[in-house]
Amino acid sequence: MAHKEHNYAVTVQWTGNRGTGTSGYRDYGRDHIIESAGKPAIPGSADPAFRGDAARWNPEDLLVASASACHKLWYLHLCAEAGVAVLAYVDEAQGTMIDNAQAGRFKEIVLRPRVTIRAGDNRSLAEHLHHAAHEQCYIANSVNFPIHCEPVIEVAEAP
Repeated sequence: MAHKEHNYAVTVQWTGNRGTGTSGYRDYGRDHIIESAGKPAIPGSADPAFRGDAARWNPEDLLVASASACHKLWYLHLCAEAGVAVLAYVDEAQGTMIDNAQAGRFKEIVLRPRVTIRAGDNRSLAEHLHHAAHEQCYIANSVNFPIHCEPVIEVAEAP
């Protein structure tokens, strides 16, 4: 099977020049705007621990969000194919990053999806499909740290 190549273009524009550029570590802002054609701009910054703006998305937030969203999209796809009707899906994902003198890196991401499926659908299949979604997830297959999934499956009450 021939592989398909997909390309993604974004523009990240630094907006933190306070008048003297990077003349000193404390002299510039970490703010930036993330854009891609036809999509709303995302206000970004550094994590507050690195002199960033807590009200803006930082790269670490976006990495955790990417892993969560990719898993969810695969999960919904696989459930639809398997005849499991997902009625609600909320993931409270958390990433852990290690910051040391040499270099920072992510240690892990833990996904905690809480899924509600239709009454009468197969709960054990719904749980198993999280494992299958993890195997398919482009983000999970692209990072060099573990992404764990701790799903909770709830069954809606019969009408």
